[in-house]
Amino acid sequence: MSLQELTTKIQPLDEAAMQAARVRQDDLTKPRGSLGQLEDLSIKIAGITGEEKPVIQHKVVTAMAGDHGVVAEGVSAFPSEVTPQMVMNFVFGGAAINVLAKHVGARVTIVDMGVASEIDHPEVINKKIALGTGNIAQGPAMSREQAIQAIEAGAQVVKAELDKGLDILATGDMGIGNTTPSAAIAAAITGRSPAEIVGRGTGVDDAGLQRKTAAVVNALRTNQPDPQDGLDVLAKVGGFEIGGLAGAILAAAAHRKPVVIDGFISTAAAMIAVSMAPQVRDYLIAAHRSQELGHQIMLEWLGLEPLLDLQMRLGEGTGAVLAMSLVEAACKILCEMATFSEAGVSDKE
Repeated sequence: MSLQELTTKIQPLDEAAMQAARVRQDDLTKPRGSLGQLEDLSIKIAGITGEEKPVIQHKVVTAMAGDHGVVAEGVSAFPSEVTPQMVMNFVFGGAAINVLAKHVGARVTIVDMGVASEIDHPEVINKKIALGTGNIAQGPAMSREQAIQAIEAGAQVVKAELDKGLDILATGDMGIGNTTPSAAIAAAITGRSPAEIVGRGTGVDDAGLQRKTAAVVNALRTNQPDPQDGLDVLAKVGGFEIGGLAGAILAAAAHRKPVVIDGFISTAAAMIAVSMAPQVRDYLIAAHRSQELGHQIMLEWLGLEPLLDLQMRLGEGTGAVLAMSLVEAACKILCEMATFSEAGVSDKE
């Protein structure tokens, strides 16, 4: 599916399905509204899927990986060599995302979008655009053509997963240095200053934080991304895995599937997707509030309230898969809980 098809195929939520779900929620054997956000979630999923009683069975988290030239500016506590090493850790099941995905019954799809070394393994989907992005502090991350390629590649990954069975998508990432382009994206789109958005990422010290903030300032000054053009922002200050995640989000929404976005990097990808297709907003569920400094600003721009706040900042999709289980629980409440009439219980509200 081309980028144009992706952005034009996304439909409004199904109001009839939402109303039917709302009526059922109000008739379940509980005081109305007593399950709070779980009730709202189930109604939203009904609207997304077009199903009055939506079922979440096939859960997928896509972990997309890429490297970043801006690491040369000293913005990370870890070297770029860690990116392919962690990708292989995903493959062998040793990462946090593997443990948590197994815990909630989600399958992990690992994608090389632009790791700066060759990865040859059958469990890693090769969508490599290039061996890492350019240094955004000195020039653009990628060409506009490469940005389109990244988005379409991410969409292709989701299309293949839909063919295997996908009811809900969680977004995850791996890429040393990727909180820097994510901060640049957020600053470009929201208009807020880098100082309000740039955080410590992998845990850089005060000097590292200064270098990182300076790198984002330089990236915005050097590249002048157009905040009204999500593709321009991605090309000038983004990352290949961020573009892949944006494409994955667009594709899931185009096929009426809910998307649980993870933390800082996934939220930057969601901002790119929403900038290109505003209707995507309705298909997003914010998993958690990251400890990264600017994440709340990004969530506010998207108009999303996160389900969790566990002081997490790992990435990988870890918060998203945890939240995915809450979405599944919300749908089970709607579908499996008895109504007052079914249970023979008096509704004396």
